[in-house]
Amino acid sequence: MDTNIINETKDKMEKSLESLDSRFATVRAGRANPSSLDGVMAEYYGVPTPLKQLATISVPEARCLQIKPFDKSCLGAIEKAIFESNLGYTPNNDGETIRIIIPVLTEDRRKELVKQVRGMEEDGKVAIRNIRHDALAAIEKLEVSEDEEKNLSNQVQDLVNKYNKLIEEKTKEKEEELMTV
Repeated sequence: MDTNIINETKDKMEKSLESLDSRFATVRAGRANPSSLDGVMAEYYGVPTPLKQLATISVPEARCLQIKPFDKSCLGAIEKAIFESNLGYTPNNDGETIRIIIPVLTEDRRKELVKQVRGMEEDGKVAIRNIRHDALAAIEKLEVSEDEEKNLSNQVQDLVNKYNKLIEEKTKEKEEELMTV
């Protein structure tokens, strides 16, 4: 029963780390990356729909994204959604596909992206703290000795330290990737 709480806590922290990884993937580093469009929702028959459900997104060149919709009638909606997404992309619509040329990142834009990554890092750490809070509450509800409770609490804290360190390492890697010209 006691190890069950530790295992659940570890699973939740692992999922939190995976979520942070996927959020980091959306921050572009000057290269074309289809996952940078994952959060873009386009109006399709009045319903906000993820872009990847409306079109195929490919990378024909290193700094170019190509979006080919399954239904050409939604080209305008896709173009509008990309404009409104605040990604800094300018879509070029040729009537059949949308091409996005990824601009070279300026030093200021790189610093802005690093700030964005640090905000994501803090969100990840907050998620870990919330998981710790839930685990400690669950431990208190257990009917175990004081020593056992302290032991479980220490195990949870060790997990928190481990995952916070992993988050910091991933953030440092992403910052280096962003600042490399």
